[in-house]
Amino acid sequence: MSASCPVSTSSASALLAASDIWSFSDDTPSAVSSAAKSNAERPAAPPLPDAILNMQSARADLPARAPVDKPKKTDAGESLVWPPRKLSLALQGGGTFAAFTWGALERLLEEPDCAFDTISGASAGAVNAALFACGLVEGGREGARAALKRFWMRIMHEASFRSLMLVGGFSPAGRSVAFGPTLRSGQFDPFDLDPLRQALARDIDFTALQSPACPKLLVAATRVRDGRQQVFSNAEITADVLLASTCPPLIHCAVEIDGESYWDGGFGANPPLVRLVQESETSNVLVVQVTPARDNYVPITPAAIDRRLDQITANSVLNAEIAALEWARPAAAPSLRLFRIAAEDEIDGLAQRSATDLGPGFIRLLHRSGRKAAERFLAQDAGSTRIETPRKSRVAEPALL
Repeated sequence: MSASCPVSTSSASALLAASDIWSFSDDTPSAVSSAAKSNAERPAAPPLPDAILNMQSARADLPARAPVDKPKKTDAGESLVWPPRKLSLALQGGGTFAAFTWGALERLLEEPDCAFDTISGASAGAVNAALFACGLVEGGREGARAALKRFWMRIMHEASFRSLMLVGGFSPAGRSVAFGPTLRSGQFDPFDLDPLRQALARDIDFTALQSPACPKLLVAATRVRDGRQQVFSNAEITADVLLASTCPPLIHCAVEIDGESYWDGGFGANPPLVRLVQESETSNVLVVQVTPARDNYVPITPAAIDRRLDQITANSVLNAEIAALEWARPAAAPSLRLFRIAAEDEIDGLAQRSATDLGPGFIRLLHRSGRKAAERFLAQDAGSTRIETPRKSRVAEPALL
């Protein structure tokens, strides 16, 4: 098993090649009230490059998809309505940090007038997305809440190698792995996928994901052969697909699906965002970012360096997709409103914490913080023009990217 990371030929590279933007200034116009004026002042944007239109096709080895006439976004007037009536979700993976997403989803489910359109995820984000969608089909909002709680409560109480594998908690770039007592005692075979598959099958009815009532799902994995991103949709999602999306290459054998081998989806799309915007029928997209982007310390120990490399790797793909969308938005998606809530804005020093920390206190902190972040998002003033992620130290206001 190779220890190299298939990042160089990933979607991040293609997106960066198609975009000149890496970060955004605070004066970038975004709100609907200022969009018309801004677009009138800037020169006409070039046509959307084929790299952006076609790079996220469901099967990378199929011919590129021709642009199609999609229905117009259904919520063109929703800028005057808050909270949004419909929302698409992009759920980042990041080991046990994804318990933050559990809390955020739980709070969103308590907003009865907000429906859910398309949900994308990679690694632990993909597991959260599947639990959320399956619960909605089987038991409505309460069913989704129960499915997420049941899964994460078991993660806390098992505190084992299996729990870490289920949420993709191992370092994709580094080599510092802290095994739990179950593995050290020889009671679990790290190369046996069956217990993991059984655990997912216990929590997720994969046939429910094909129900017409199920939100559209997009789960990312990374194809080992060429490093290309592979996005699986509802009819294709199985326990193997989720295992592939959470597969740490330095710890586990690649997962084979239809003759192709796959690793963790976080290498190629963390989470899929351009494809999500293409598939979504709503203009409101919320990114739930769990992996810290900022760190005030320069790491010097091998473990700290590995941790920081993981964080940079996880966020570089997301930043590239955001940059490509921002660059293409005037011509391709002028009504798009892209929001983000981030775990690091709620928890001080998160960059110094381990994504393999299964401590009940830490997971509960992440859960509470996710709820608070979602509460702030829902309480925003939709008429504001500020472009920022809501911070816990400020009065809540809209957070468009």
